[in-house]
Amino acid sequence: MDFQPHAEGFKSGFVTLVGRPNAGKSTLINAIMGKKIAITSDTAQTTRHRFRAVLTREDFQLILVDTPGLHKPHDALGEELNTSALKALEDVDVVAMLIDASQPIGRGDEWVAAQLSRARSKKICVLSKVDLATEKQIAAQREAAEALGAWDAMVGLSSATGKNVDAFVEEVVYLLPEGPAWFPADMETDQPIEVVVAEFVREKILRSFHDEVPHAIGVRVDEMEYDKRKDLHRIFATVYVERDSQKGIIIGKKGAAIKQIGIEARADLEQLLGTRVYLDLSVKVKKNWRRDASQIRRFGYGEGA
Repeated sequence: MDFQPHAEGFKSGFVTLVGRPNAGKSTLINAIMGKKIAITSDTAQTTRHRFRAVLTREDFQLILVDTPGLHKPHDALGEELNTSALKALEDVDVVAMLIDASQPIGRGDEWVAAQLSRARSKKICVLSKVDLATEKQIAAQREAAEALGAWDAMVGLSSATGKNVDAFVEEVVYLLPEGPAWFPADMETDQPIEVVVAEFVREKILRSFHDEVPHAIGVRVDEMEYDKRKDLHRIFATVYVERDSQKGIIIGKKGAAIKQIGIEARADLEQLLGTRVYLDLSVKVKKNWRRDASQIRRFGYGEGA
């Protein structure tokens, strides 16, 4: 496709997605991009990076900013994630607030909506997961959502089925100003590949374990190299936990759990990188890292990254 990013009528801008944890922000980004860019799970704090995906078409460039879910923080990590999410409201063209259509609007949604008052940008309300809600639920949710603020547009959609995802993009583009492309046409994310790789590994752990362990893990890529002759990426990464007991859970009996995590992560990474992947995972204990702001930033989480 012959892009003309500076042509008259070309639109571009930044769109921040906000909402409570698990409102469907990362899943919507993946649906818009048509591929897996952001990790997803049912665990709160799945998204820890303020993450940007770039969608470029012949007549527009859309920079989607995925944020950690806004929530009442319980530790330094939670504080840092909230700071990152709220910071993302500044200097953007459009803010889209996602509300789960299948769940009643609660105090958490009201609190998030109140934070949008600091944003001078255009505002879209997105009723997500409409595939999980009845028509009656959707109608009630729409009425309740309208009372939360003054919206420039409202869209009900399903990232799982693709329903109205294109309609959401059209609404956003309509609200964008004319301007140049901010990123190269072939760029899909601003995250370093090592960060994306670490997040893909963390996703598999989030999906495999429950309760306290997922929140206590951080993943860092220690080394990553490409062997052109073998068309193979060699990746060495470390999973950090806070307690010895958590280390045992992640490793599993005779290493079975960490082996399965590696198998699942490698499959996604081979799709992402388009090559074969050798993935070596180790597990280390870093006590109470979630309470230490400097440790949080070393992992690249939150605003201080």
